[in-house]
Amino acid sequence: MSAKRILKHLLTPDWSVRRTLPRAALKRIEEAIRASEKSHDGELRFAVEAGLDFLPLLKGITPRQRARQVFGQLNVWDTEHNSGVLIYLQLVDRDIEIVADRGIGAKVQQAAWDAVCRRMEEAFRAGRFEQGALDGIQEITTLLARHFPARGDNPDELPDRPVVL
Repeated sequence: MSAKRILKHLLTPDWSVRRTLPRAALKRIEEAIRASEKSHDGELRFAVEAGLDFLPLLKGITPRQRARQVFGQLNVWDTEHNSGVLIYLQLVDRDIEIVADRGIGAKVQQAAWDAVCRRMEEAFRAGRFEQGALDGIQEITTLLARHFPARGDNPDELPDRPVVL
C-alpha cells in the first residue's frame, strides 16, 4: 500500500463525484438502466464513489474487493433468478469493476465483463465519464439480452437510480 494512494483517497472530497457525474448525468444513467432492463431479465445497479476511507485503505482493499462489498450492501444478489449486475466506479483509482450474480456468471465469463470495464476506462481517461458509463450499460445490455432475454413477467426488482457512496 503506497502512501501516495492513501493520501489521494483521503484528500479527494466526496463532492468530486458530482463534478465527474453531475445530477443530470446520473439521471441519464438511471434512464439507460431502466431502458436496458426492458430487453433482458437482468437487474443493473450503478455505484460510484470518490475514495475509500482510512481503514479499508490500511487493510489494502482493492477496487474489486470493494465492488464485492458494495454488491452485498446494495443487495444486488437478491433477485429471483440471481441475475443482478453491479457496475462499480471508483474515481480515485480510476477503476471500474463489474460484479455479476451467479446466475449470470454461469453464462457470461468474467473476461467479457473485464472487456467492458477496459472500454469504459478508456472513455473515462479521455474525460468522457457520462458517455463511457452509457456505452458500458449498452454493452452490458447486449450481453444480457443474448444470455437472459426478457420474458413477459419481468419485474423491476432493484432500484435503477445510481448510488453515490
